[in-house]
Amino acid sequence: MAGVRTEVLHRVTAACVLTLWFSCSHVIALKSQLFTRLGVSPSSTETPINYQTLYFNQKIDHFGFLEDGTFKHRYLVADEHWKQPGGPILFYTGNEGDITWFCNNTGFMWEIAEELGAMLVFAEHRYYGESLPFGQDSYSDSKHLNFLTSEQALADFAVLIENLKSSLPGAQHSPVIALGGSYGGMLSAWFRMKYPNVVVGALASSAPIWQFPGMVPCGDFYRVVTQDFARSGYNCDASIRKSWKAINNISSTASGLQWLSEEFSLCSPLKSKSDALGFKNWLQETWVNLAMVDYPYEANFLQPLPRWPIQVVCKYLGFDSTVSDDQLLHGVAQAAKVYYNYTGSSPCLNTSQTATGSLGFLGWTYQACTEMVMPMCTDGVQDMFEPEEWNFQAFSDECNAMFGVRPRADWAGVVYGGKNLASHSNIIFSNGGLDPWSAGGVTFNITDSLVSVVIPEGAHHLDLRYSNDSDPPSVRAARALVVKYFREWIKQG
Repeated sequence: MAGVRTEVLHRVTAACVLTLWFSCSHVIALKSQLFTRLGVSPSSTETPINYQTLYFNQKIDHFGFLEDGTFKHRYLVADEHWKQPGGPILFYTGNEGDITWFCNNTGFMWEIAEELGAMLVFAEHRYYGESLPFGQDSYSDSKHLNFLTSEQALADFAVLIENLKSSLPGAQHSPVIALGGSYGGMLSAWFRMKYPNVVVGALASSAPIWQFPGMVPCGDFYRVVTQDFARSGYNCDASIRKSWKAINNISSTASGLQWLSEEFSLCSPLKSKSDALGFKNWLQETWVNLAMVDYPYEANFLQPLPRWPIQVVCKYLGFDSTVSDDQLLHGVAQAAKVYYNYTGSSPCLNTSQTATGSLGFLGWTYQACTEMVMPMCTDGVQDMFEPEEWNFQAFSDECNAMFGVRPRADWAGVVYGGKNLASHSNIIFSNGGLDPWSAGGVTFNITDSLVSVVIPEGAHHLDLRYSNDSDPPSVRAARALVVKYFREWIKQG
């Protein structure tokens, strides 16, 4: 995978998301980070949670008959508050990562379990965590990766639920509601669409189900990132927009590269133009990451972050038009350290720190190279980044070089209906106004039962996190509204 071109995959993988939100290139890794890792910071509660870890013999291939093997599909169950018989089941549709991350940090589910008398089930996504269809060989080649699709994962969830309802005493008539965030939110929405006989409704939090070719403009994601910085401090976005040229100017000499390395306290000094390009990609990821985690309270990711971290970052970037390159980049360095070294405990900054070499990263890379094609572009005018067009052919060529596969650009729209969703029902699409992924999300009511809940002060799936005293009224209202819908669906079910 060493031949991956970062300038191509940087756009393809949505500012890399995740989840994480989470290594061929730290750029493509950002997509996994945004969709996975960013949703799994330590919770804001000290309340212990208890669950059972269970396994189900799941078919490797639900849609063919030649491959008849099975694998151990991991899922977690918490039934302390479940009211039998017929009490509801809240079912988390696992993302591209270890399911225990999501179980431990989807505080909303834990907080409403007693209120609804619900059982909680967290189902792992195939090829992630411990749910490996071919064990250690699952990632060995494209033949083994061939069964890593959202369609197979949804079928896993459906079969698992049907088994639980038939085998658990008192669960036969239990209504099931799907929940998920980010890619998991996409899955929860698609689950209700594809298996309305299995789940009575779904909460799709921060779910960019329209971030596919031809559905939304490719530049909207980065425009939202830019808006977050523009509203958080004087000339904040303008300073970042100017910083790219400043980096180009200073990195044109060996002494300039050395100065940048020292100013940003880099663990690996910059020594070439290629290093400078990677450095800019790293900074771009940093600003996107901050938009993901712009929460109203302190949170812990790579390191502890302050509340409203973009506001803190922008205090270092309030320059006017006369600022020198040196002054500007000194401010940018201080701003970057808010994300990577807010406590001051790190001796240096690692420009590969946003990446992960985990199987989760590799799995999402494969999914992005097959059916999860999410166009990204920038123009440097409506956003604060250097211009870069979306080039599907170049992306396809890189995917072919990496895995021997080519993406199907329009497949997600075909298999999941694109923007023609009015025939479905009982789905809540929640999105934060600060979350770049809202650009590809459903932010308006489609019908009376396909509803949008917008949280103006919300970053990436804030509503699924544990409640906090610093939560804005909009997220508290959103959670209350969601519970109201859940109660209605449970009665219908």
